[in-house]
Amino acid sequence: MGVDYISYGYAAAVTMGGIVGYVKAGSIPSLGAGLLFGSLLGFGAYQLSTNPSNYYLTLGTSTVLGGIMGMRFLNSGKIMPAGLIAGLSLAMVARLGARAAGLTGTKMQ
Repeated sequence: MGVDYISYGYAAAVTMGGIVGYVKAGSIPSLGAGLLFGSLLGFGAYQLSTNPSNYYLTLGTSTVLGGIMGMRFLNSGKIMPAGLIAGLSLAMVARLGARAAGLTGTKMQ
């Protein structure tokens, strides 16, 4: 079984986004959300690395985060950070949604 570097990178990007939001703007909600979602995604990446069929946590978390950040992007029009995280979340939902629909195998890339 291989390591799912894509999922780990996504988890790291979400976590770093929360940390940067806190450092630049002093936003405690950004820090909390970044750490919460990043931790869930990191654990989901671990699950995907040990068993590629265990994608449910990452898919669910990506869907929720994509919805939240997508709405923030639509309301603000700002690419950073809302548009970037919404785009990354959409890509993860598409990647794991295709796996859930059986369009792709569970073999790691």
